[in-house]
Amino acid sequence: MLKNYDLVVIGGGPAGLAAAYKASEEGVSSILIIERDKELGGILNQCIHNGFGLHYFKEQLTGPEYAGKFIEMIQAKNNIDILTDTIVLEITSDKLVSAMNSVNGYLEIQAKAVVLAMGCRERTRGAISIPGDRPAGIFTAGAAQRYVNMEGYLVGKKVLILGSGDIGLIMARRMTLEGAKVLGVVELMPYSNGLNRNIVQCLHDYNIPLYLSHTVTNIIGQERLKEVVVSKVDENFRPIPGTEINFDCDTLLLSVGLIPENELSKDGGILLDPKTNGAIVYEDMQTETPGIFACGNVLHVHDLVDFVTKESMRAGQSATEYIKQPYTHSQNILQVLNSDGVGYTVPQKIDLDRMNKFVEIFFRVRQVFENATVEVKQGDTVIMSTKKEHLLPAEMEKIVLPKKFLLESNPNKLISISIKKEA
Repeated sequence: MLKNYDLVVIGGGPAGLAAAYKASEEGVSSILIIERDKELGGILNQCIHNGFGLHYFKEQLTGPEYAGKFIEMIQAKNNIDILTDTIVLEITSDKLVSAMNSVNGYLEIQAKAVVLAMGCRERTRGAISIPGDRPAGIFTAGAAQRYVNMEGYLVGKKVLILGSGDIGLIMARRMTLEGAKVLGVVELMPYSNGLNRNIVQCLHDYNIPLYLSHTVTNIIGQERLKEVVVSKVDENFRPIPGTEINFDCDTLLLSVGLIPENELSKDGGILLDPKTNGAIVYEDMQTETPGIFACGNVLHVHDLVDFVTKESMRAGQSATEYIKQPYTHSQNILQVLNSDGVGYTVPQKIDLDRMNKFVEIFFRVRQVFENATVEVKQGDTVIMSTKKEHLLPAEMEKIVLPKKFLLESNPNKLISISIKKEA
């Protein structure tokens, strides 16, 4: 253990592993990964289904296999130290990292650059204010996934799932394979919030019904959950009286959204975007605090781990450049705004003096669009557009902007990403 490192990576999941590996490849001499769990790998360790690695490794892997490959790549490096079972308490703007564990006690580590890769957490029952009793048998889908896949416990036998996020869909299949009866997946929106492939492979293949435009309106049970009441909702998401469906079940799984884990970022004075709940970043993944970078689900929630890897390697590359030659962003900054139909954009800022020939802008739409056009506007002028057959809130989208388009006269230093419906 050193007291000073060139790079400290907070989080040993897929984002942290990729950022550390890239920085090591680029010649950073001392790197420390700090992970609060007992092993590296993050959420991948409990994702035993396949479908990972098709983009990066060009093969279909399970979550633990994907993590295992990166862990082996990390362990083969002699310039990366690892601290597991360690909690980071604070990050300061001058990149002093305070941490603690049962072996080393209290630690203060000075870094030249920091990569934030803490991932995200699940929304709970309290976050969405479900009414009713408070019995045992109510789990977030991710917690149930860990119990089943890593701890070896079957959390219930008659299961209802609220929310059609990807973890909820995957757990519908997993619980069925483990012998439980999944009564259905209930979704508030008129469309699913999971990837289409998961709807097909996890629900259709197992004849599990999906109740769109429905929500849980009551929970009944004393010691253990006995019954869940589900109601249809109107266009304002208000329950419609007389549409109640009663499900006799002992378990309710919640797959109602993910929140980037940014308490450390807030305490460290890093500016956050209320649309993503992640940091505001430039195209090099640097936050508004020089030398502190963010990537992966702590920045914005991704669909595929391969995309996390690519983004995190960009953060590792940029952190390397900062370590070798500290820099601040120029005054020639272009703001990227989300407009009609778009929920958020990442990055939120582009340094026109430092950017490469192209910049990738990631975004999510607010609703389902068919045969629509993604428009990049400077004021009322469309500087670039691309047509899309389908746009879904569940799927992250990307548009690639050439530098030459952005350098054209733009006195307000603003561009916006919007969706235009076809007439």
